[in-house]
Amino acid sequence: MAEFITLPTLIKAAGTKEKIIREYFGRVNSGTTDMSIAHMKSPQGWEEPGQCPEFEEYTVVLAGCLQVLTASEKYIVEAGQAILVKSGEWVKYSSPFEEGAEYIAVCLPAFSPGTVHRDDE
Repeated sequence: MAEFITLPTLIKAAGTKEKIIREYFGRVNSGTTDMSIAHMKSPQGWEEPGQCPEFEEYTVVLAGCLQVLTASEKYIVEAGQAILVKSGEWVKYSSPFEEGAEYIAVCLPAFSPGTVHRDDE
């Protein structure tokens, strides 16, 4: 049976500045645990703590640039590009550039505060 989502749920984000997270599918908005899909907008200067999540995160940048640091690389992901960060890999996301970043994030399984394992926890 189809599940129609009329509105996303706004989720409070971790990080240095306010970032907008609109969850369409996930533990909060749809009760989905096997995956989550969220639309995110982060301003210039936003960064979150590093993390070592128990989920894979597929990110597609729609506008601006997202900086993604891993233990071994630094990626600048621009509009029209995407990145996959595997489960168990240390990663730190930020938007240091003037235009900030707008992107879609898909997590498998669904994002959970208990499985993200941020550095400051």
